[in-house]
Amino acid sequence: MDKVLIDKFIINSLDEDLGDGDHTSLATIPAGIKGKAKLLVKDEGILAGVELAAEIFYMLDASINVNIFLNDGARVKYGDIAFEVEGDAQSILKAERLVLNCMQRMSGIATKTRQIVDILKDTGTKVLDTRKTTPGLRYLEKWAVRIGGGVNHRFGLYDMILIKDNHVDYAGGIKAAIDKADEYVKSKNKKLEIEIEVRNLKELEQVLQTGGINRILLDNFNFLDLREAVSTIGGKYITEASGGITIDNIGEYAACGVDYISMGALTHSVKSLDLSLKAVV
Repeated sequence: MDKVLIDKFIINSLDEDLGDGDHTSLATIPAGIKGKAKLLVKDEGILAGVELAAEIFYMLDASINVNIFLNDGARVKYGDIAFEVEGDAQSILKAERLVLNCMQRMSGIATKTRQIVDILKDTGTKVLDTRKTTPGLRYLEKWAVRIGGGVNHRFGLYDMILIKDNHVDYAGGIKAAIDKADEYVKSKNKKLEIEIEVRNLKELEQVLQTGGINRILLDNFNFLDLREAVSTIGGKYITEASGGITIDNIGEYAACGVDYISMGALTHSVKSLDLSLKAVV
């Protein structure tokens, strides 16, 4: 956990929710009342966000005690209790919605990722996430992918060069784009890997003739062309497939021999896990 980044996220999120006070709790619960609550699982899947939840409680009120029963990555079912919290009742309620919002979404992402990882377990292919994340929540969503057993791709535009079709078109072609990227990395003394997207076997041939890259993204290839592409690359570069890949066909894509498969669906269209924070009275 990147504590600096997470603490900033928590502060901003609590400020967004609390404004000038939790007036419902202030109006109905006397100051100083102690309370206890449990995080109840009402679904089946992979739990994620427990470590984050504890940090949210601690940042809001350092006197709150969090007793964790199930850790991130645990396979859970209806009726499981992930943790219990005990402390100031008003503080518990202030943290409740932020904890649930984060954990429900992170657990949904971890669950979807684990389903994919299980499908790929007997292949040499690993699943990658993408930048198709919720603005402001990217770190949490990619964290959830790791909890589910997936692999993070680049975190942003700053930690890798990924030359996509628009870059190629604006740069004046594949060779021009690669040459400019290679020159940029050297001139700026940046330790950045270079990946390039190709749309067909003809573009792949241009990339192989040019060289100067680390990874090739084979986008929207059919199975026949993907197998040929992997064979043509022959292990010289890391291969990644993307485009039109779902939980139903990912096994067939993996069978084509690619090193990675990237799926935006890991983060942009998942069902949140049903979780609830219930008072213990």
